[in-house]
Amino acid sequence: MEKKVVIIGGGVAGAVLAKTLQNHANVTLIDPKEYFEIPWAALRAMVEPSFGERIVVNHRDYFKKGNLVTSSAVNITETEVLTDDGSQIPYDFLVIATGHKEPLPKTRTERLDYYRAEHEKIKSASSILIVGGGPTGVELAGEIAVDFPEKKVTLVHKGTRLLEFIGPKASKKALKWLKAKKVEVKLEQSVNLDSVSNNAYQTSGGETIEADVHFLCTGKQLGSAWLRETILKDHLDSEGRIQIDQNLRVKGRNNIFAIGDITDVPELKQGANAGEHAQVVAKNLRVLIGEGKDKKLGEYKARPAVAIVSLGRKQGLAQFPFMTVLGRFPGIIKSGDLFVSKTRKDLGLEPK
Repeated sequence: MEKKVVIIGGGVAGAVLAKTLQNHANVTLIDPKEYFEIPWAALRAMVEPSFGERIVVNHRDYFKKGNLVTSSAVNITETEVLTDDGSQIPYDFLVIATGHKEPLPKTRTERLDYYRAEHEKIKSASSILIVGGGPTGVELAGEIAVDFPEKKVTLVHKGTRLLEFIGPKASKKALKWLKAKKVEVKLEQSVNLDSVSNNAYQTSGGETIEADVHFLCTGKQLGSAWLRETILKDHLDSEGRIQIDQNLRVKGRNNIFAIGDITDVPELKQGANAGEHAQVVAKNLRVLIGEGKDKKLGEYKARPAVAIVSLGRKQGLAQFPFMTVLGRFPGIIKSGDLFVSKTRKDLGLEPK
C-alpha cells in the first residue's frame, strides 16, 4: 500500500513538494485555488499583464499524478484532514504549507483578469499612491516608475526607513534610487484609507496626497489562525508560526511536517527558502516511507540573510551577508526574468 501524504497549501513550498513526491507516494494537494502562482513575480504582471501567463500555472500542469482538492482545510485530526467542502482526507504523513493568508480568486482565468484590471488602473491614472514601504511597495514603485515614468508616484511608509527586513544601508540605497526616479517617499506616516474624498488621501502627519488610485502593500497575515482549533493548537508560537525541529517536523510529532513561511525557522521568509524546505521534507518523507538507500533524515539549517529587491526591469538592490549592492548586477540576477524561467523549469514546465 502506498503511503498517503497530504499537503495543505499550494504556494511555493507546497507546489515544489507535490511535484517532487508525486511519483513516490499517494499525494493529495489541498488548496483553495486551482493554480500555483510565482509570488515574487506578481508585481511585474501588474505593469505587463501578459507576464501573468507565465507566472500563474494550473496545479494540474505540474502535479499530474496525485489528488487535487480545491478547497480550504478547516480541521486536522490524528488521522485525517477535513476541508471546507466536507471532504475527509486520510493521511499517513501530513505537511502544512499554508504560508500567508490572502484572498485570491479560485481560477487561473480570474487571476489573469485581475492583473489586466490592475494594469488598466495604473495605465489610466496620472497619480498613484502606494501604501507600505516593504519589499512589495518598493518593488511596485520601481516597476511603475520604470515602465510609466510620466506617472506621479507617492509612497507612504509608517516605518523610519524602507525595507526594514534588511539592513539600513540597503534602505538608504533604495530611498536614493526611488527619489532619482521621481518617486516621492514619505516616511513615519500612515494613510487613512477609510476617509478618502475626491481622490484626496489624508496622512497621519496632516498632509493631503492627491492620487487617482492607491495600492495597499502592507504585510499579509499568516495562514495559521485555523490551526488554533486543531490538534496543532499547542504547536504555534506567539506570532502564529508553527514550531518545528531540525528535520522540519512539527515539534513532538513524528508524521507531521511544516514548510515555508508558516514555520518558525529564524530566516527571511522567501520563496527560495520555502523551496529548500520542500526538498528537505521530500527527502525525509522518502526515508520514512522506506524508499532509497538513505536511512537518515535530512536537517535544515536557517539560511543567511540574502535578499534581492528588483528595481524595475534592469536594476536591483542586493543584500549579502557582507555587502550591499545597488545597480545592474543584482538586476541581472533577478530583475529581468524574476527567476520565472528557472521556477517553471523546476516544476517540469517549459521556461518560455
